[in-house]
Parts: sequence; structure tokens; C-alpha cells
Amino acid sequence: MRLDKYLKVSRIIKRRTVANEACDAQRIIVNGKAERASYAVKVGDVIEVMIGANPLKIEVVSINEYAKKEEAPLMYKVL
Repeated sequence: MRLDKYLKVSRIIKRRTVANEACDAQRIIVNGKAERASYAVKVGDVIEVMIGANPLKIEVVSINEYAKKEEAPLMYKVL
């Protein structure tokens, strides 16, 4: 799954276009490297989101094409 879509489906970022712009601005870091929106997310990846006052660091636990509101937080683990 693409990085921008993962951020949207897991509800870390509300809109996919915002996630895409954050990737373009190099505010999304995967495994210590700034990645593009087209990066293929894998289970075990560590993603740092540098948006807002407090940065968020998560580890990918699962990848689902669609996730309900209750299932979205189960897709990642906050580090």
C-alpha cells in the first residue's frame, strides 16, 4: 500500500492529499529516511510524522485496504 494511502486509512492524517503534501515536504520519515508518497509500506516499518507541535512515531502492525473507525488504531503501534 502507498504511504499516503496508509496514513489516510489508518487515520493518522485525515486526507490523502494532505498526506501527499506532507511527503512532498519531507515531513514523513520511514525507517530514518524521508520517503515519497509512492513508498510501499510494509509491516514493521517505523514511520515518523512531523506535523504539528508534537511529532508522532509509529510502527506498522498491519495493512488493510479499508479500515473502520474502530479498526484504524489497530493498524499501528505508537512508539
